Amino acid sequence: MGTLRDLQFALQLKIEELRQRDTLIDELELELDTKDELIRRLQEELDRYRATVCLPGPSAVSAACSAQLEDRQRAKRKTVISDPFSLDPVTLAMVSQRSFDKSQESQRLIQAAFLKNDLLKNLDEREIRALIACMYPTTINQGCYVIQEGTSGGHAYVLEEGRMEVTRDGLKLLTIEPEDVFGELALLYNCTHTYSVSAQTDSKLWVIDCKSYQATLIQSGLTSLSHSMGLLSSVPFLQSLPEDVIMKISDLMEETHYTEGDYIIRQGATGDTFYIISKGQVKVTEKKPGQEEQIVLSKLSEKHWFGEKALLGEDIRTVNVVAAGAVTCLVIDRQTFKDIIDGLVFDGSHEVQQSHEYKVEPDEDCTLLSSSTLSDFHIICTLAAGEFGHVDLVQVKTNIKCLFAMRVLKKKLILSNGQREHILRELHILMEAHCPFLVRLHKTFRAPECLYILTEACLGGDLCSLLKDKGHLDECSSRFYTACVVEALTFLHRGGVIYRDVKPENVVLDEHGYAKLIGSRCLKKVEVGKKTWTFCGTLGYMAPEIILNKGHSVSTDFWSLGVFVFELLSGGLPFSGSDPMKILTATIRGIDQIDFPKNISKSASSFIKKLCRSNPSERVGSLRNEAKDIQKHKWFEGFNWDGLCKRTLNPPVVPKVKHPLDSSACGHYTEDLVELCTNWDDF
Repeated sequence: MGTLRDLQFALQLKIEELRQRDTLIDELELELDTKDELIRRLQEELDRYRATVCLPGPSAVSAACSAQLEDRQRAKRKTVISDPFSLDPVTLAMVSQRSFDKSQESQRLIQAAFLKNDLLKNLDEREIRALIACMYPTTINQGCYVIQEGTSGGHAYVLEEGRMEVTRDGLKLLTIEPEDVFGELALLYNCTHTYSVSAQTDSKLWVIDCKSYQATLIQSGLTSLSHSMGLLSSVPFLQSLPEDVIMKISDLMEETHYTEGDYIIRQGATGDTFYIISKGQVKVTEKKPGQEEQIVLSKLSEKHWFGEKALLGEDIRTVNVVAAGAVTCLVIDRQTFKDIIDGLVFDGSHEVQQSHEYKVEPDEDCTLLSSSTLSDFHIICTLAAGEFGHVDLVQVKTNIKCLFAMRVLKKKLILSNGQREHILRELHILMEAHCPFLVRLHKTFRAPECLYILTEACLGGDLCSLLKDKGHLDECSSRFYTACVVEALTFLHRGGVIYRDVKPENVVLDEHGYAKLIGSRCLKKVEVGKKTWTFCGTLGYMAPEIILNKGHSVSTDFWSLGVFVFELLSGGLPFSGSDPMKILTATIRGIDQIDFPKNISKSASSFIKKLCRSNPSERVGSLRNEAKDIQKHKWFEGFNWDGLCKRTLNPPVVPKVKHPLDSSACGHYTEDLVELCTNWDDF
């Protein structure tokens, strides 16, 4: 008979075996859930024939024939969101301050590799130095894989010694040599690798993980923002300005560097620029008539400023300002400053339509839903399949003419993909958002396996389907749908909410033909004067500041709006490419590098370019006049904004929607233990 110790050891082995089995069961259940969603997606094709709702767009036959192509296109335009990352100072400091020793030669090689890379070369010198510091070394033996096709990863690499081969589907694409970067897309979000990388010789690599990359850039951005806003807030004549205005001035100030003896200002010269010293020291000198030598009047150092009179229009410099050593200044010119400050003055008699305050009035639907439970809803058909579940068209058994959309989301898929925080944030925001240009969220139910989210049903199809059907839209139609999106964004922005995923797929038509933004996991509330750093949105629509991890706020939606208008008018995206990195680098290069199609008019082209300015604070809609600047643009000349908000305008397309009256073939929800969900924090 075994000793007590032997029995304890055997028990521990059995417990470990059971734990491993539980883990395997969880993995198999997750795999089963994924396959269930695949079945649901295939079922959607059948529902196109059986559904009693007639939607505009291609016929069911042509849709079935092109289903494979459409799936590929949808995959390319999938919303991507990086894993949640804590912004608390302790976490940021712990991750971003990791440092690994490197020789000067290794540091030089990594820096040269960064500067050759289309993505990383856009970072500033301070950020590159910080990233190099936290990279760590690894070695790979000949024949071993660093990256395998089809897997996901969170690391980027710089090859220092050796040689590597890149393959796809077993075919060689290229050879990686020392001083090359690869895998950098994984620093932005949890992507699936479309290629394999293997070592042809024993190799030495420098590695950076996505958490260190994000933390380093966030820490750098927060430090820079805090420093520049601190400098601006110390200037007496700026102290009375609101915090968001200070942030806009900060964003628009350019960092300029000077060396010993450089004249920053020359006496007698014309000037229109204001300076704040960020680092270093300057001498203020004056040369009086009849004297050869300049008199030193004072010395200014960090947090001092000069040239403020130029902002008021007095532009003849009365002194010299000379750099005493290396100096860094934050600089802004008179016109830029004037554009910001002029926006503070509001003329209530201005003819441009102001943003409407939408009143929440009880309607028949709300009264009907007040006491409803999940079992009161009958399923008519499946409208769409999504990443975490599907959307059903449903009706209430007490009134079959009232149709709603029910999003059915599987909790396990949400949790396994790290999207809990984003889903909860979306629900919190939409439950409070009552705007006729946003799809209304009515009610949420919670069950052990799923979340059920009841929204209004907009059965006119989305703008992506309309574009596929027509190729591109005319100016009148594009203007109408853009105006609807502008109203939705204005409503959200007034509440401090960023949408971050404007695109035709997220704009649906109601039965009258009016456009509405649907809910999105990218929704987030950001405090006035603050920024957020999540990599979030759809490739091709993302603003450069999101890609470069510079921090972003509501201005990012105006960039996406510009891309949206371009696609409506042309049928294509301005920033495109054969792979994600080409799309991202084209975006960073900017709208000025794009050749516009001839069917986009000059006024539309001007509007798009003003929305897609590289500096977020320069975008139309981002200044203090907000949506008024958009409404006043020439492209919207003569547009009836008041008629839009009162819904008296005739929309370009009125969808043909048939309401199903026979509910005999309806299914129903069979979940047990369903409860009304008013607090979503507990899945």
